[in-house]
Amino acid sequence: MSSAVDEQRAHTALYRKYRPGVFEEVRGQESVVAVLRAAVEQGTIAHAYLFAGGRGTGKTSMARILARAVGTSDKDIYEMDAASNRGIDEIRELRDGVSTLPFESVYKFYIIDEAHALTPQAWQALLKTLEEPPSHVVFVLATTELDRVPDTILSRCQTFRFSKPSQETLVELVLDVAKQEGVAVSRPGAEIVALMGDGSFRDTLGILQKVLTLSIDKKLSEEEIARVVGAPTSTTVNSLLHALAAKDLTQALVLLAAATKNGVDPKVFVMLLVAKVRAVLLLRFAPRLRAQLAGQYSDTDLSVLVELSGAKGAAINSQLLAELITALLEINRAPLPTVPLELALYRVFGTV
Repeated sequence: MSSAVDEQRAHTALYRKYRPGVFEEVRGQESVVAVLRAAVEQGTIAHAYLFAGGRGTGKTSMARILARAVGTSDKDIYEMDAASNRGIDEIRELRDGVSTLPFESVYKFYIIDEAHALTPQAWQALLKTLEEPPSHVVFVLATTELDRVPDTILSRCQTFRFSKPSQETLVELVLDVAKQEGVAVSRPGAEIVALMGDGSFRDTLGILQKVLTLSIDKKLSEEEIARVVGAPTSTTVNSLLHALAAKDLTQALVLLAAATKNGVDPKVFVMLLVAKVRAVLLLRFAPRLRAQLAGQYSDTDLSVLVELSGAKGAAINSQLLAELITALLEINRAPLPTVPLELALYRVFGTV
């Protein structure tokens, strides 16, 4: 039996396998954890919470942690995906169930994910329950679109905003999970995975799982990871930065063409470039942030960024960053994905 369980766990998606189960395991949401933990310890649990934040930031995981922290068993935790069950009939059914007592817990705990997808009629039906909830019921509404939640609902919930985890938080997550999976991932490689996770724990672990399938010798270099996810290596990005600092448009275009020919995704290339240009500007105008940036980049990368934050990198400026961000936003609509980046470079360094 044990081996069967171990085998099933080994094939479980990483984001499920490493989903935090207690407050101590939550990353990047310290303020939310502090308030909820205090409420549990003091016995001041509200009857309606609203967790708002981007995808993959841990809203439903936090809801489950809160439910278990107040002693709610699995039998008394009810989860509903409002994106698929958004009508008044589903809410009426939920409302009927609210009136019955828990099976074996103090609370019946209702988690409504994607709550913003509920219809106006469904919101109205839910409002009545939120106005006069039974003492044995706790609601947690989770949403990625807070502006679509009616004010009447907001006024009856304790609202918590979940911030996107920092790049450093995601890098540490990648390194920790890879280690637990028995694979050594280089820090530059972890930085690529974290950046592509785009502020989502779930997406970051999904990308890591894809990367880990290639591990034969239980070691993954930056080059191997970059090849799998279509990212340029840090050496390539740094070379492009040096070309831009020298205002060498020809060399920059040659590097871009070579990278895309070798399978680099232009969008990923621009994302990495934006991150490093931003870091150069931060080091130039807020040098006290160097220690913070040191936790996000390798020693080699940091050395390059510091060098370009001085006079040598004067051409790396806010105009370039703005153009790169524009290129990033336009890539998905471009007939050729490299064109927005090429246009950005022409506007900054060319004559077009």
